[in-house]
Amino acid sequence: MPNPSIKDEKRYQKVRDKGASKEKAARIANASAAEGRKTVSKRGGRSSSYDDMSKSELYDRAKKVGIPGRSSMSKKDLISALRNH
Repeated sequence: MPNPSIKDEKRYQKVRDKGASKEKAARIANASAAEGRKTVSKRGGRSSSYDDMSKSELYDRAKKVGIPGRSSMSKKDLISALRNH
């Protein structure tokens, strides 16, 4: 059954099949439906590597996106949670 909040159901399913969370897949699918895939893909790659960030920077980013349990996570755990969010 299609979800009315997902604008590009095919893109959503492809991103989910690659292992992305439902939330991340929805963001990607809706952005590509609204602006076009080429425009969305050009925006990628501007963020610095998580490995180069300090634990406090990772914590702040995790807080911004709402990752639960972030206060007890190690740097490695924060990186993993952010990559899979």
